[in-house]
Amino acid sequence: MNFRTEMKRAVTPRAALLVVGVLVLQLLFIASYVGALHHPKPKDVPFGVVAPSTVSAQLVGELEKMPGEPLDARVVADEATAREQIAQREIDGALVVNPAGRTDTLLVASGGGSALSTGLEKMITKVEAAQNRQVNTVDVAPVAAGDFNALTAFYLVVGWCVGGYICASILAVSSGSRPDNKPRALIRLGALAVSAVLGGLGGAIIVGPVLNALPGSIAALWGLGALVVFGVGALTLALESIFGIVGIGLAILLIVVMGNPSAGGAFPLPMLPPFWQAIGPFLPPGAGTWAARSIAYFQGNALGSSLLVLGFWAALGSAVTLAMARPRRPRDTAAVTS
Repeated sequence: MNFRTEMKRAVTPRAALLVVGVLVLQLLFIASYVGALHHPKPKDVPFGVVAPSTVSAQLVGELEKMPGEPLDARVVADEATAREQIAQREIDGALVVNPAGRTDTLLVASGGGSALSTGLEKMITKVEAAQNRQVNTVDVAPVAAGDFNALTAFYLVVGWCVGGYICASILAVSSGSRPDNKPRALIRLGALAVSAVLGGLGGAIIVGPVLNALPGSIAALWGLGALVVFGVGALTLALESIFGIVGIGLAILLIVVMGNPSAGGAFPLPMLPPFWQAIGPFLPPGAGTWAARSIAYFQGNALGSSLLVLGFWAALGSAVTLAMARPRRPRDTAAVTS
């Protein structure tokens, strides 16, 4: 038997195509992570200015004209309003000017991302120094002692996402990428739902009572985790139903390659390049990370859009999985049983 024949038997054309696909996925992984995270800088960060009416407009204009346009500044009526807008996640910080002295107050929220709050502090301190003024930083939503750099929410959501697509992949590999009928599709989705409920609860308990890494309601985090796991799993099942084993790679492309670096984990969304900043809120890792931080540090505010995104993926994945359920062709059946 010659080498060419051995090669064909050792590496089938289908396997060769899958290897090429893995190589492409690998390179996209590197490009996405490095592209998103290698040079973080703030851009159009929602930022409030509390100052006397005689200087507020001028100050807002000066802040918006800073090199690189790091701030999207707007006038806020008073400090109480600024604090409320930060709590509602409408702005990421605010400068409260003291007209009676030379020390102003900078309001930040490290619970939304320590990298951003630190960046705002450095930026505003430099601006104030140029005016011979000083700034006192007040963290109105401080990160928990066990949550280094506010990263726990991101790691928690990444774990939930991993559980979702691995569970869906196992269900597909064990009994075929596409369910043979709708009852089997429902059973598959039901098994995923059980895994989602257990995974959501387990994750919430680990980061909460076990490790004291993330504050907030255990019940709320549990519900969020169940939705993240089920949404990612249902999306993976849908892609597998349409594209077969290639669907697993497509799920990894969406969730890991595109979703993780755009989630606002290490660097919140305003610090990411435009492409990743645009897609992040609409993918499960980004929506989940935002929601987890809202639960932990912002009294559950600003959850609506993130829950809608996660619910959309869960509903779409379930609908496609059910729609694609039909008996496999004899060749497909043989491939599963062999």
